[in-house]
Amino acid sequence: MKVIVVGAGVLGTGVARSLTLAGAEVLLLDRRGPGAGTSSTTFAWTNANRKPDPDYYRLNLAGMAEHEELARELPGEPAYFRSGGVQFADADSEPWLAENVERLRGLGYPARWVTRAEAAPLVRGLRIPEETTAIAHFPAEGYVRPDRLVQNLLADAVRHGAVLSIGEVVSTSDGASVTPSDGASVTLADGTVHTADQVVLATGRWTGDLAAHSGIDLPMITDTGRGSPLVGLLGYVRALDLGCVVHTPGLNLRPGAGLPAVVQALDLNPEVDPARPPAPGGEIATTITRRLTALLPDPGQAPEIDFRVGFRALPADGHPIAGYPPEHPRTYCLASHGGITLAPLLGRLVATEILTGEAQELLEPFRPSRLTGVRRADLPAVGRPVKLGEQ
Repeated sequence: MKVIVVGAGVLGTGVARSLTLAGAEVLLLDRRGPGAGTSSTTFAWTNANRKPDPDYYRLNLAGMAEHEELARELPGEPAYFRSGGVQFADADSEPWLAENVERLRGLGYPARWVTRAEAAPLVRGLRIPEETTAIAHFPAEGYVRPDRLVQNLLADAVRHGAVLSIGEVVSTSDGASVTPSDGASVTLADGTVHTADQVVLATGRWTGDLAAHSGIDLPMITDTGRGSPLVGLLGYVRALDLGCVVHTPGLNLRPGAGLPAVVQALDLNPEVDPARPPAPGGEIATTITRRLTALLPDPGQAPEIDFRVGFRALPADGHPIAGYPPEHPRTYCLASHGGITLAPLLGRLVATEILTGEAQELLEPFRPSRLTGVRRADLPAVGRPVKLGEQ
């Protein structure tokens, strides 16, 4: 079987690798290059921490386990790190954290309370604030270096026969516009047409727009202006040595694994205007720098932070999309916030569905058909993450 995968981010490369390992002929297309889109600006925390929907929780839990398996078999420099995660609560956030820890324990998710002395070596490089009233440790969580994961997935796919090509796909087609033996096609901006048996759309936040150009209604949030839930600000700090992923009431932090560490302040994201990214010395940059400085052992040494605005890929109801839209049996659509946690798992499950035709139970709740005929105004509002453990 020949499959065209559109999008060489973490989801697309994961699908391409799994397809090639199973013997498919794969053409991987991307308009800019591997990992240059949504995958390049992500907090990259692997977890099932704040996933109250049971089906989504199960999917993320399986995604965490898949990372463990993939890390043992995928060639290349390590991209996944099971560092654990730590959350600091103050008096205001402690009740919320306590409720979440109790909920997770009831599900069997590894979660425990730790003392300051126990937390200190876990959060290496940070000072535990005096106002911290409770500390939770989630030992099964971790993080990913997205650039390395994309590189490793792509390299393994190419080793097994996949071909990467740079080109902007403007539309796809299955059925009437191609011959029965071809099954599906993609058209590039320069007019080039590629044919295959199946097409996978995995273009991050652009998946909905590309689907629309192909006659597919795939409701996704597309607003990238100030206040959009897609918008997120990431800060990169070179001189910061962290032992694990850390969440505080005012700041989230993760190690860089050879690159700068990453910080974010979720409550400030609504104030970020992508058209005018925060400038050094501006109010947002100053606030984040002050919060980070308060966590450092030497608060007299202000850190240098490079800021970058990122955009999440977010289906309209907040949950992943995985499957064939109605009346499009050769165009598999794949989009998800939380793609870092889910990428290895989705890669394997999607490849299995495409090559065998056997529906994978974990993906059943996330079919595009659930959104068919639903007015966008009737979909639940998707809030932006603002609390401990949300992302």
